[in-house]
Amino acid sequence: MAKFQHTALERFLRYVQIDTQSDPESKTTPSTEKQKDLGRLLVQELHDMGLTDAELDEYGYVYATIPANTDKKVPVICFCSHMDTAPDCSGAGVKPIVHRNYQGQDLVLPDDPSIVIRESEHEDLKHQHGNDIVTASGTTLLGADNKAGIAAIMDAAHILVNNPHLKHGKIRILFTPDEEIGRGVDKVNLKKLGARYGYTIDGETAGSIEDETFSADGATVVIHGVSAHPGFAKGKMEHALKIAGKILAKLPDRFSPEHTEGRQGFIHPTFIEGGLEKATMKFILRDFTEAGLRRHARTLQKVVDSVVKQYPNSRAEVTIVQQYRNMGKVLRRHPHVVENAIEALKRAGFDQPIRRAIRGGTDGSRLSFMGLPCPNLFAGEHAFHSKYEWVSVQDMEKAAETIVHLAQVWEERS
Repeated sequence: MAKFQHTALERFLRYVQIDTQSDPESKTTPSTEKQKDLGRLLVQELHDMGLTDAELDEYGYVYATIPANTDKKVPVICFCSHMDTAPDCSGAGVKPIVHRNYQGQDLVLPDDPSIVIRESEHEDLKHQHGNDIVTASGTTLLGADNKAGIAAIMDAAHILVNNPHLKHGKIRILFTPDEEIGRGVDKVNLKKLGARYGYTIDGETAGSIEDETFSADGATVVIHGVSAHPGFAKGKMEHALKIAGKILAKLPDRFSPEHTEGRQGFIHPTFIEGGLEKATMKFILRDFTEAGLRRHARTLQKVVDSVVKQYPNSRAEVTIVQQYRNMGKVLRRHPHVVENAIEALKRAGFDQPIRRAIRGGTDGSRLSFMGLPCPNLFAGEHAFHSKYEWVSVQDMEKAAETIVHLAQVWEERS
């Protein structure tokens, strides 16, 4: 693959300077119109490559096709990444910095010198000596999640289009909005996409494939307190916000994200608002099994009940909504999807590919249950959703190479 001229870095530097932050409070799709700014640029670049059917639809999805160049009957595969960045940290005015030939030094970000990326705090930096590291400048996230994946797919498309001797079947490209707020495939048109199998390019460590994700539910707790004039409230007032505070305080630490790892699930409060009479709390529940999710829901309900019963005139409602499920349940029925990816990783130079479960979710989680089995491949992004976010140029290029190899593996094995 070294003979091919990579374009991942130059593309990535363009993409991260476009603000595509999604908005969980918006009711529209996409949740923010600015996501279409990147979509329009991607469509233009795809057209420039010769992919004439590239389009941006009304909901902010980008579709394109790399036509087959083989006579074999190869299943249509899709490569997918999301365009939005997380609401957790600003994505406006990103100023990417390329730190050439990294040698283990602290990376002090110039626009806020208190933001320092240290090898001692970022395990994967130990494997990046000699590589080029891209960061933001200290006041925003970088946007490697998931613009590193987009850059890798675009780079791979460029390689495939310009090297027709690399045989492959029909490939569909899909870029989605609103993944960070859990709506990444709400309006995807799978019939138009026309793919049989897919891969999201939205992972972390180079050489990794994730074929399991958390299963996920959302929980909303609405507390109805009792209002009274504060000057005459003794024995009468039951403050909804104080009840909410006691619920948060009583949640067991062993079920919180900051105390869990590996295959342990959690209960995580994400939002609280209200006043004296009414308060609303939102939580995300995560576990690798549905039985674990049910346990977390029961734990939350018990905590709510035990606190509210101390307030005889107040009440609380707990509502649980399904979000997504562990894609491993689907992928186990289609083992060749993962097997082909592992072969591609080996051809890209990863003698021992890393196969693991991800403590999160991707568009692939939901796509798998919608009929498109879809594991997640690395893009090289690290320290997501924060000012400490970074990506290695060489990892993005390896992601592109893996995509190219994967297209060839599907053709060879068909």
